[in-house]
Amino acid sequence: MSGTSLDGVDAVLASFDQATGQLQLRGHRHLPFPSPLREALLSLNRRDGSDELHRSALAANAVSEIYAVAVKTLLHTAGIEAQAVAALGAHGQTVRHRPGEFDGTGYTIQLLNGARLAELTGIDVICDFRSRDVAAGGQGAPLVPAFHHAVFGKTGQALSVLNIGGIANLTLLDEDGDVSGFDTGPGNSLLDWWSQQHTGEPYDDDGQWSASGQVDQPLLDRLLSEPYFGAAPPKSTGRDLFNGDWLYRKLLAHPSDEPLRPVNVQATLCQLTAKTIADGHRQHLPQGEKMLVCGGGALNSDLLRRLALLLPKVEITSTDSRSVPCMQVEAAAFAWLARQYRKHQPGNSVQVTGAAGLRILGCQYPA
Repeated sequence: MSGTSLDGVDAVLASFDQATGQLQLRGHRHLPFPSPLREALLSLNRRDGSDELHRSALAANAVSEIYAVAVKTLLHTAGIEAQAVAALGAHGQTVRHRPGEFDGTGYTIQLLNGARLAELTGIDVICDFRSRDVAAGGQGAPLVPAFHHAVFGKTGQALSVLNIGGIANLTLLDEDGDVSGFDTGPGNSLLDWWSQQHTGEPYDDDGQWSASGQVDQPLLDRLLSEPYFGAAPPKSTGRDLFNGDWLYRKLLAHPSDEPLRPVNVQATLCQLTAKTIADGHRQHLPQGEKMLVCGGGALNSDLLRRLALLLPKVEITSTDSRSVPCMQVEAAAFAWLARQYRKHQPGNSVQVTGAAGLRILGCQYPA
């Protein structure tokens, strides 16, 4: 899995009990994206430059190659041969996500050369998970709620699972076993981008910078005026909407002639992420008293502190407490989706994506 944060690729080695489907994680490997690849992917997302088809094809090859290195390194460390792996579920790198737009169907684009990845690893590759859901009228995202339901869901308990990557998404599991969920809005993407612009650091380590600032309420109000936040689910979003240009437009509308201090903008962005998550939780699972958090944002103590203040009656803990390390959850979800494909079982949740029905997600490139 490589997500909206564009920090690199996470690979997990997962096994599932044949009878119960219980997940066991047997290894993890993270590889950062080389700077040229990260810049190439960001440029494609921003629509910079010309010859996008050529640049996209080469970027897809490069993503596939770093995926292959992650897989080989992981298997070597675990002492597992490629032939012992049933399938490799690979997400690819999202560069555009516009479901339902333009012609009524829209599209979602994850760059990956599945054939090349199968060639490099010697493992059956299952990828392109989102497009079938979009073809069926769905958002194609988020896909992780179906996995969260399979791994964390338990009838009789209202529970939410919060994934804070570049974009934050919320899975809502009610007492009856029903599942719903949606993207709440920015997770780490704007926080990381602002930190890179003003501190030179790739991210705000543990939220220390944002914790030292003050929330600017007029700016927060303008950020919250974005129509996406008030839209009803099913809904999904990405860098197509929440990016540096979006933030600068909001900053230019600041009512004061005195520019905001960068640290206060960072604090406001952190509050934005926390508030949009809390608002979504209160509106759609008000009875929920437990929240499991995963993704890079689970390591940001200032963000979690702000979230706890907004949801004082909710017990917020990491997915580590359920034996699924917080930085491995999303990659494990795509291992599960690959297993669903091989079992000829659906991988989407209609209540989450809004698709016309349950669908088997993905396509296969045999080794």
